[in-house]
Amino acid sequence: MKKNSFIEGTMIATISIILVKILGMLYVIPFYKIVGSQGGALYSYAYVIYLLFLNISSAGLPNAISKIISEYDTLGYHNTKNRAFYIAKKILMYISIIAFLILFVFAEEIGMFIIGDLQGGNTYQDVSFVIRCVAPAILIVPFLSITKGYLQGHKIVGPSSISQIIEQVVRIFIILCGSYLVMNVFHGTLTLAVGVATASAGISALIAYLYLKSKFTKENLLDPNIQKLKEEEKITNKMIARKIIKYAVPFIIISIVTDIYNFTDQILVLRTISNMGYSTENVEFIASAISTWSPKICMTINALAMGMSVPLIPAIVSAYTKKDEEKVNDNINKSIALVFFLSLPVAFGIATLAQPVWRVFYNTNPYGGMILNLAVISALCANVYMIISIILQSLGRYKLVYIVSITGFLLNALFDIPWMLFMNKIGIEGFLGSIISSIFGFSISVIIGLYGLKKMDKSIHYGKLVNWFIKSLICGLSMLIPLLLLNTLTIFDVSTVVGSLLKIVTYAIIGAPIYIILSYKLGLLDELLGRDNVKKIIRKLSFGKLGN
Repeated sequence: MKKNSFIEGTMIATISIILVKILGMLYVIPFYKIVGSQGGALYSYAYVIYLLFLNISSAGLPNAISKIISEYDTLGYHNTKNRAFYIAKKILMYISIIAFLILFVFAEEIGMFIIGDLQGGNTYQDVSFVIRCVAPAILIVPFLSITKGYLQGHKIVGPSSISQIIEQVVRIFIILCGSYLVMNVFHGTLTLAVGVATASAGISALIAYLYLKSKFTKENLLDPNIQKLKEEEKITNKMIARKIIKYAVPFIIISIVTDIYNFTDQILVLRTISNMGYSTENVEFIASAISTWSPKICMTINALAMGMSVPLIPAIVSAYTKKDEEKVNDNINKSIALVFFLSLPVAFGIATLAQPVWRVFYNTNPYGGMILNLAVISALCANVYMIISIILQSLGRYKLVYIVSITGFLLNALFDIPWMLFMNKIGIEGFLGSIISSIFGFSISVIIGLYGLKKMDKSIHYGKLVNWFIKSLICGLSMLIPLLLLNTLTIFDVSTVVGSLLKIVTYAIIGAPIYIILSYKLGLLDELLGRDNVKKIIRKLSFGKLGN
């Protein structure tokens, strides 16, 4: 299998993840119409707690393996890197079984905790049923993830990206066909339809895992006959296991904190706004919109950070292992700048079109547009936070990782209710305070991370990053201004799906060229993507007429 350079790997991973996320965005349109607002809330309850348990059981190991494989591969320790993979799988098996049993056995207690005293909507029995449906995925998804981590550690991005697409396509097929058949053919319950939808996570992961396993067999990546070098004989299995755990723990903390952001918001919003006079239907809608359905729309923004993180770990680890300080600094600055540069226009565009976008995906609920308007800014902040966290882990700055993660989470949790109460007090929808609290938490985490990294390593400097940040902001604001002016005109009827779509397409046609052309004129595209890569893209888009 072909190894990929940092930029090439970034492009492949980002494109595939964006494709996966676009599919993930689009399927919610028919799914939401099948199960409705109540079914959407029920799906949200199960999915948020599933992600939390999934990350507790496995989130750190795939990234840890990617880092360890890259490290040993750079040193030429081929026997040791394969031993590390087998040891990680064994550790993963025990943790996954424990996580599955907790989730399955205590599903009712978890359901009671989520629902609380809320009456008139979904019951804790409904929640516990869908949680049990999704629980088996915890026995499969981690092994799929760790296999991807092994490939990514070798800078092999292609098969991993294809497996993601396979997983998503199968999952969406099961969600849509399964829920439709239950509701419209067999006339089953809403709870059963959502249960089938959540069960798709395990089935699709299994099929994707079998695909990757076939690639391993075909390429003979795990050759058991690889001889140990003399240097490798000193590395025992116990030492490898300790290193895996050491590398995995920070990744687990980062992932759990991110999910706790969502879970905390969901619980605190349910508890707080139910006392502000909202109906049960609106309370469940708002809580699920904040924790699940607005993030679904923001997936393209999150995909950019995820795509960056795939080649980022081995690239930084490789440069750091070789003590190439200049390369490490360049990768750090370029990674953060690329995420911001790619995320900004998407965030600005969705924020400008929040109401019509929500109308296309779900319904005409006015709360949806309000939530989405702020949620995209939170997603932008979360992207930068995620990349900085991965950089810190790749450089072994674990203490700073803990400080950054825990500080951000605590600030979000502490300010959630005060912000909601304050917003309600001044006559603004109280639930918006929850999103503002998340933006505040992510922003402080980013500032602490950048400052701490600079303080710990004097070779790190942010001159280029600040320059790229300012240029990106100029391009973003230049795109945003004409779009805001267009918003003052009532050309499109956004109460209909067709009118909303026309508005979205028109704004994209106007906004995207402004951002891209200005970025090119300011030299930002050349600086971030490389002159040769920009020329290649131009040649392909112009069918060879330009870019020579």
